[in-house]
Amino acid sequence: MASSPAALLAGVLYALWPGGVSLASVVGTGSSGVQVVPEIARTAAHLAVLQRTPAFSVPSWNGPLEAAVERDVKQHYAERRALARETAGGNPWHERPQSVFDATPAEREAEFEARYRVGGFFLHSAYNDLFTDPAANEIISDFVRSKIRSRVDDADLAEQLCPYDYPLATKRMCIDTGYYEAFNRPGVRLVNLRRTPIVEVMERGIRIGGPDPEELPLDALVLATGFDAMTGALAAVDLRGRGGIALRDKWAEGPRTYLGLAHAGFPNLFTITGPSSPSVLSNVMVSIEQHVELVATILGHLRDHELTTIEPTVEAEDAWVEHHRALGDASLYPRANSWYMGANVPGKPRVLLPYVGGVGRYRRICERVVSRGFAGFALRGPEGRELAVIPAGAFA
Repeated sequence: MASSPAALLAGVLYALWPGGVSLASVVGTGSSGVQVVPEIARTAAHLAVLQRTPAFSVPSWNGPLEAAVERDVKQHYAERRALARETAGGNPWHERPQSVFDATPAEREAEFEARYRVGGFFLHSAYNDLFTDPAANEIISDFVRSKIRSRVDDADLAEQLCPYDYPLATKRMCIDTGYYEAFNRPGVRLVNLRRTPIVEVMERGIRIGGPDPEELPLDALVLATGFDAMTGALAAVDLRGRGGIALRDKWAEGPRTYLGLAHAGFPNLFTITGPSSPSVLSNVMVSIEQHVELVATILGHLRDHELTTIEPTVEAEDAWVEHHRALGDASLYPRANSWYMGANVPGKPRVLLPYVGGVGRYRRICERVVSRGFAGFALRGPEGRELAVIPAGAFA
């Protein structure tokens, strides 16, 4: 079962070329590229995949649910939902509080294998030091690289598809349906842009350079090259706060928020799963629900107490920015030039965007903020009177 963006693109290509695309090229091998390549490979006579940086990808194992699995999920639905709200990734998977080095090689291999068979991001919670200790991360990186090699027939090609220059999951982990197997098809070719970079995109082809320059003819070109994640859409809107300051100007050196949700100088503005909240490092549906519930609590408090505005203090925002930065610096995420770091957009500040403290920890912080009278927020009434502000620090 294909993911919806890939299926949509495949449908568009089929509508334009009902008999199948003859010559196609996909530029980019992040999540979008990994999703669309298998779909296009099924119908294109020739497909060139232009890769600058290989991705770590694991199978989704999409398919019909077995009746026993469906019964088990429904029987334990409430427990699974509760667990998802407390785990680091917001998923209903038990996390091991154990270091990978406290397990024997045989034990961790069995643990990785069991989680790999489930698919998705289940590997992330196998041990508690995979994303803080480079040596621990290299163990799980080696495991996933071995799986990549097992899925590609040509050994040299498999090595080109294996990532080596960043820790696993510090770039967005991909989930695929037949991505690596697509390269076993006779009409699918990998173009390694580190060896043969793109020189020019022309009307009917792409010219690549390097030691063996070549022109790749094409009928369809798919640019799976990413986007300005997490801040781009918000900065593109002319959001202005007190004194007319634009949010894009406030974020000129990187986003500054309180809890990833609220912003000093921007009263009553809430950014659901905004930068410096768990957002994209979590089961985002769980994080959306938590933010919406929190905003509803805030609005209910304003209504019940006849208040008109709420916004964080500068001091609370500064404290959250520092807390967010300190956790990020202690992780492996800054070691990759990823869109998590804003590194894919020229000129964008290189700042870690999502909160790495985990969904459960973040939820407890927000609950303490509310229980302490909306600590770190300034609340104002209809006459502009400012109420007493309880100091922040609930997340310390």
